[in-house]
Amino acid sequence: MAVTFKMQVTDIGNKEEGKVWHRKPTPGKSVLVTVVRSAQQGKTVRFLQVSFDSTGDTFLAGDHHGNIYVFDISRNRFRLVQKVGQTCTALAFNLRRTTEFLVALADYTIKCFDIDTKQMVSWMRGHEGAVSSVSVHSSGRYAITTSLDTAQLWDMDTFQRKRKLTVRQSVGIQKVFFLPLSNTILSCFSDDSIFAWESDTLFCKYQLPFPECGPRISYKAFAVTRDGKKLVAGGRSNLLHLWCLDSRQLIRVVQMPTQVRTVRQLDFLPDSFDAGASQTLGVLSQDGVMRFINIHTCKLLFHIGSPDNAITAVSVSPNGRHVAAIMDNGSINVYSVQSLTQEFNKPPPSQVAVVSGGEADRGLPKLKVKVRSDVSQRPAKAQTKVLRPPCVSTAEDKENELPAGLNKKRLVAMLKAFGEYPAKYRMFVWRSLLCLPENLAAYSSLTDRGLHPAYLTLHEKYPIKSHKLQRGLQRVLSALAHWAAIFGETDYLPLVAFPFVKLFQNNPLLCFEVVATVIVNWCQHYFEYFPNPPINILSMAENVLAHHDKEMLQHLVDCGVTSQVYVWPLLETLFSEVLTRDEWLRLFDNVFTNHPSFLLMACVAYVTCCREPLLLCSQKEDFEYFFHHRNNLDLGAMIKEAYRLMGSTPADIHPRNMLSDFTPLTKGQYPVFNHYPEFIVEYQSREREKIQLQEMEYLRERQEVSALRTDFVRRQAEEEAYYTQQELLQKAEEQRRNLLAQEEEKLTQQRAKLAAMKRELKVKELQLLDAARRRFLKHQQDQRASQIQRLDQEINRKKDLRERETAASVQDLDVRQIELEIQRKRLEQHMWREQERVGWEVEEEVRMREAEKEESSYPELLRNTNAKLQTQALEQSLAEACQLGLESDWQREMAECLERVDVEQERNRQTLTELHMQTLAQEERLANSMSDVAGKKWDEVMSSRAQLQEQNQPLSSADTDGDTQMRLRPPCSARGLPHRPRATAADHASTTTAGIHTDTAGNSTTATTSKHAGNHTVCLNSPPASESTYTNFSLDRGRAQLDSSERELLKEVRELRQKLAARAKEASTASSQSVHTLSSFTQ
Repeated sequence: MAVTFKMQVTDIGNKEEGKVWHRKPTPGKSVLVTVVRSAQQGKTVRFLQVSFDSTGDTFLAGDHHGNIYVFDISRNRFRLVQKVGQTCTALAFNLRRTTEFLVALADYTIKCFDIDTKQMVSWMRGHEGAVSSVSVHSSGRYAITTSLDTAQLWDMDTFQRKRKLTVRQSVGIQKVFFLPLSNTILSCFSDDSIFAWESDTLFCKYQLPFPECGPRISYKAFAVTRDGKKLVAGGRSNLLHLWCLDSRQLIRVVQMPTQVRTVRQLDFLPDSFDAGASQTLGVLSQDGVMRFINIHTCKLLFHIGSPDNAITAVSVSPNGRHVAAIMDNGSINVYSVQSLTQEFNKPPPSQVAVVSGGEADRGLPKLKVKVRSDVSQRPAKAQTKVLRPPCVSTAEDKENELPAGLNKKRLVAMLKAFGEYPAKYRMFVWRSLLCLPENLAAYSSLTDRGLHPAYLTLHEKYPIKSHKLQRGLQRVLSALAHWAAIFGETDYLPLVAFPFVKLFQNNPLLCFEVVATVIVNWCQHYFEYFPNPPINILSMAENVLAHHDKEMLQHLVDCGVTSQVYVWPLLETLFSEVLTRDEWLRLFDNVFTNHPSFLLMACVAYVTCCREPLLLCSQKEDFEYFFHHRNNLDLGAMIKEAYRLMGSTPADIHPRNMLSDFTPLTKGQYPVFNHYPEFIVEYQSREREKIQLQEMEYLRERQEVSALRTDFVRRQAEEEAYYTQQELLQKAEEQRRNLLAQEEEKLTQQRAKLAAMKRELKVKELQLLDAARRRFLKHQQDQRASQIQRLDQEINRKKDLRERETAASVQDLDVRQIELEIQRKRLEQHMWREQERVGWEVEEEVRMREAEKEESSYPELLRNTNAKLQTQALEQSLAEACQLGLESDWQREMAECLERVDVEQERNRQTLTELHMQTLAQEERLANSMSDVAGKKWDEVMSSRAQLQEQNQPLSSADTDGDTQMRLRPPCSARGLPHRPRATAADHASTTTAGIHTDTAGNSTTATTSKHAGNHTVCLNSPPASESTYTNFSLDRGRAQLDSSERELLKEVRELRQKLAARAKEASTASSQSVHTLSSFTQ
């Protein structure tokens, strides 16, 4: 029978938050609200997945566009928490961190998001197909994701994959999920096989037997009761198989009505009073109707949905109050289970459970039960059926039962067997042993107050390297101080809380509650003697030590060591200073499992186990060091000793009688903690306030003093600044002066550099000019060399011409000499003939007139003869003078030619002027000397002639006087000329002149003079052969002298040229060296 009411519809549209319903649902209505989401153009966005959290008041819903909404039914609010951008295939909301949830997406990945921050926490990959389901362990630490080909186990603390289950392709996976309150994983395959696995090792524990008889169901849907003892499976049939997982047997086969052909989903409806053994099962079939039946009575209780308004998916809240169903039109209907059960909890007429005996049911005659929906007319008076809870077990069993399904007896047995709890489940076991309430709201109210003033400077007293750990310790201690004022005054509280903060640093709520539970139970009577150590507790430990080891106690007393030295350091640090991490965890596994007095027994056991080294200590400092540092200790022996002390200590001194039993923290709000002397705490708080006031007053005065001091310092600073400014000004002035001096120096250096640069440029310019001059000089030298070469050629040509002319002249002279000789010979012959004729005539006349004119005519004849002779001599000297004049003219012409050549050479040799002038001067002096010599020669000739005339005069007189003697002489001696003594001197002058470096004219003149002088020395009557030989010898000697003098002159010219070139080269080298030296000095 369907339940239909007028529904309230909420369209969330594109809103990101808002109310779930706008008016409060009417009591008795089964559908609280229908949630739809409409998009643009009137289209509706379908919801695909829905999942409740552990409280049952909040559920997640994911639509087709990838938007994830959270709906809070208790607060009537909804909000958009994430936009994943793609379709989600599964949702899970029961993680350890209540604000986080898992989303399986269409891209085969799983993402974890935080509701509050809307941030992605993790992204898990590994599936190769769409994830169909996500199952979370009851502790929230593990999750299993299932796809068609594989199932993967994930660690939700690290978001790492731990295990992977892979099957053959022919056998697909239907579903893999955790059983509640256990570590068993149930895997269901497409061949209807069901296996149970251990989650840690993936060891196969068992396989559920499949019924040998009956049709095959092809399981598609599964459901487990909250206690994890029963399993229901359904599939492509109207039959449901019910197994007992404890006995691993099929206990019942339930047949649904004929309208049910395929089971899509199965869910148990939780009940608060059935201790997890759920009896109401919801069956969603192919027609979109979810029918709720009782699995024991097989009675149809109620159903939701209809073929016209079909349901596609359902999620039942863990508290059993609400059902969220996704309808076929994409909307979400939220049902109230209380309203549904109020109508149908009325006792209906009895329903008949018929066991059919068909062929299909022969194999299961005692298991198969048919659910019938035939309901007779209800009576007018309703009958109420009271559900009684099952009978309660004994008080001892109730005491041993712990939260999360653990049993203390079993834990104690495990602890005794292994000495410690498994490290993987230690925190879970501690939470169960301590019965932590997890009062999030109360803890939030404490933490919202911020850091307590007493712990603002905690990092100064207890510096911790990890900032995260430092902040966590500050947060926990501040929450404790806000909870009870005494904890803000306790100095050793950080030592007590630090080990737990380090263990639970990722969960501050659990850390706070563990520390609070330890303080309430294991720190009883610690604060009665505040601010002193708990003398009563220390006395208990001392009494136990006195009973069991008097010698040890006596040794401690003798050494002046009290229980404040050997017990209190262990208690105020909870053994964290003397034990390692693993040893401390093992110890507190035993401490949390036993009575609070076990901690005192552990202290005494530590002392007794360290008996030998302690007996060797005698100084108090040694004991203090021993109980504040780690020592070589067998923790197992110490724990055994503590258990021995727990069992063998007399009751009158046993701490159990003085300490209360374990009392967990209350749920909702934390208990009031006032087990401490309030007046002392109040006094200390008042004193602290007084100190704070004094500090404020001191700070105010200090501020005033600081202000005065600041003013004084300011004035002093101003004065110092003034003087400093003056000093700075002076320094600045000095610096400016120095800068000016430096600038001037720099300017001077720059000027020097500029001058050097100018010099360098000048040097370069001079070098360039010198190079140009050298090039020009070289060019001039080349030109002059070419000119000299041309002059040489011209000189050679003229020399050749002169030699030819000289040769021609010599030849002409020779010819003329020959002619003169011929003429002389003719003249001599003629004269001889004439003389002979005249002589004969004179002789004849003398002979004729000797008689007549012997004395008077002879002198006159002699004078005529002398006159004729003088006339002939004068003619001969005139001929010689003419010859000399011709020779002088030729010499003068040659001298003029040489002078013209010298002038031309002087004009062309400008660079050799001095040497050339010297050469010209020498040539002029030579010409002058030659002219002087020629003049002297002419003077000598003239003087010789005058002497000759003078000599001739006395001779004429002598001849006149001694005519008789002349007659007796031969004709030659009478007619010959006297031999001149100057001939030798003339020859010597001619030889001397030929030895001097003169030109051709001088040589010719000298030669001619010598020849004429020689002629005067020759007798006219001498033979012609001898005279010819002498004349030829004079000419040859003059020509040789002329050639030698010319060669010597050319040689001197060449030497002068070489000297001049060497001097020019030395001058250029010296100038280049001076230029190079100047340039290097400039650089």
